[in-house]
Amino acid sequence: MAQLFRPGANSLLRVALFALLLAPLGLVALMIGLQRTGYVTGQGRFAEQTVPFSHKHHAGELGIDCRFCHVGVETGAKATVPTTQVCMTCHSQMWTNAQMLAPVRQSYASGQPLRWSRVNRVPGYVYFDHHVHVRNGVPCAACHGDMRQMPLTRQATPMTMQWCLDCHRDPEKRLVPADRVTLSKPYEQSIPEDEARRIHAHVVGLQHARRLTDCSTCHR
Repeated sequence: MAQLFRPGANSLLRVALFALLLAPLGLVALMIGLQRTGYVTGQGRFAEQTVPFSHKHHAGELGIDCRFCHVGVETGAKATVPTTQVCMTCHSQMWTNAQMLAPVRQSYASGQPLRWSRVNRVPGYVYFDHHVHVRNGVPCAACHGDMRQMPLTRQATPMTMQWCLDCHRDPEKRLVPADRVTLSKPYEQSIPEDEARRIHAHVVGLQHARRLTDCSTCHR
């Protein structure tokens, strides 16, 4: 009588059944891992712009303050992007015939605003207020990375809920004195002891006034 199964068939069956049981767990692990990659979060993503604006040149080499272009960052929820008039403050006098600045000149002549592609974004159901963060000592670099080293603007952080909560649960390590909010790498500089005490008291006050991890803080 011919043998239907080889001697190792039982072992192969056990391995196959074990793999079948592990498959759902592996799929879940894969999905969780994928959710944390830049492919999903957008971290590291560049967005093509009408004008190839270089933060490295303007903020890094020329030392232009972030608030010169992003004027709303200290007064409202949105940081705002620079208007053509802001660009022409300088470029009506320098690099006036540069080819890459042709869209700026056309915008200025026609009155039609420049269209900038958004780089950093959070979902529509998330409320984020720039001026609350900036005026409470959260440096621009905490969310946007070292803009002074970016020839082209990219999303430097994942901006996921977990990433936000990590900061809200322990904000003290991330806050800086007001005069360092727009510095590119504020964490590399030591904070004087009196400033550290003031920041600690400030954080305690924030947490007492409203728990920073309450759902309603960001989801309104």
